[in-house]
Amino acid sequence: MSDGLADRNPVLFIRTLLSMLTTNDQRPNYVPLTASHPPVTLDQKSKDKPVAVKSIQLGQVWRQDATGQDFLITKVYNEVFTQYATLRPAEVTAPDAPTVKVKVSKSADGVSLPGFTFTQEGSF
Repeated sequence: MSDGLADRNPVLFIRTLLSMLTTNDQRPNYVPLTASHPPVTLDQKSKDKPVAVKSIQLGQVWRQDATGQDFLITKVYNEVFTQYATLRPAEVTAPDAPTVKVKVSKSADGVSLPGFTFTQEGSF
């Protein structure tokens, strides 16, 4: 490919690339690009393990795993090297309810709140 074929004849260069792509299945180290497992919906995945989000933001709704109660993120802040989120119940009596402080758990997939599952389908 480094012989300048793309400069001399771009059409031939593209045809060569396409032929290489279409004959890939004849090579011994062929790996299919499609997944071999069935697609997983968000509902199925969240039942198996909590879904991490890219960032925790004000106004997000998280459901407490133990009680099933929905909580609203009211504050996100850092203390030295740790990030915390302040949550309050997403109910009519929320202004009178005490807030909950939760340490943000970080992983390669994103961030999550231990004991809570991210949901925007809260019932308030």
